[in-house]
Amino acid sequence: MISYAECSARERLARVFDAGSFHEWLPPSARVSSPHLAVLGVPSAFDDGVAIGRAMLDGREVFVAAQEGEFMGGGVGEVHGAKLVGLLRRALRDRPTAVLLLAESGGVRLHEANAGLIAVSEVMRAVLDVRAAGTPVIVLIGGSNGCFGGMGIVARCADHVVMSDIGRLGMSGPEVIEASHGVEEFDSRDRALVWRTTGGKHRWLSGDCDALVEDDVAAFRAAAIDAMLMSRPVTVARLEAEHALLARRQALLDEPVADSDDAVTLWTRLGVTDADRVADADVDRVRALRPAASIEGVEG
Repeated sequence: MISYAECSARERLARVFDAGSFHEWLPPSARVSSPHLAVLGVPSAFDDGVAIGRAMLDGREVFVAAQEGEFMGGGVGEVHGAKLVGLLRRALRDRPTAVLLLAESGGVRLHEANAGLIAVSEVMRAVLDVRAAGTPVIVLIGGSNGCFGGMGIVARCADHVVMSDIGRLGMSGPEVIEASHGVEEFDSRDRALVWRTTGGKHRWLSGDCDALVEDDVAAFRAAAIDAMLMSRPVTVARLEAEHALLARRQALLDEPVADSDDAVTLWTRLGVTDADRVADADVDRVRALRPAASIEGVEG
């Protein structure tokens, strides 16, 4: 077993896809990096923190992007975002079997916030365009930084989300919530709380990811192979079903319980057996616990 979380972006590209098949566009020798960071005295990276290109997955051509969490937490800036948009627009032209985004990002870089926000909006639009053309977009989440902010929204725009049990997905990261609303609202140092709220097990049980896997490169590869031929077109009926699902989920929490844990309360009200033991359960056990109420109307 090789830990997906411990791999760099390029190690994931080398190990998730068919051996030796990754061909990088704008490789290190191109030295395409942010024009903004140097002005602010911030070190830049030769690839601006994301590698893009084409590869083979189980013998089929796919387009891929992998964010490097070790560079600015995988933050999206102007060039980083433009590379993602370019990859997706090329997918519209060339029609690969699927597009895979190996996401690891805390969101938009504060150093180039406006450019990053615009870039994320363009990535979202490009993801939806690719889906509308019938090419599946698959997001893999299992890095130590998780997938938050703008990239968290991008992930939920995709056809399929694959997470490990130690992966995390959300709109705002724990530190951002704490800074905005105080430690009483969310203690970012409480790691158990963080994973109960944003972790892969929670996202699986609440229907926010499509596959829950071990922290293992081979498991991510197998889940990606399973998903790459399954397109889920964006339709009005599907959006309405998802909105209804979210409304039902919110209704489950409208009646608060004194001194309760919100995640465990939600799992219990969804119908999860032994919800208070989920945190200690292994992946196979948690996969078997997801109730129909978490996905009813939006699967398929």
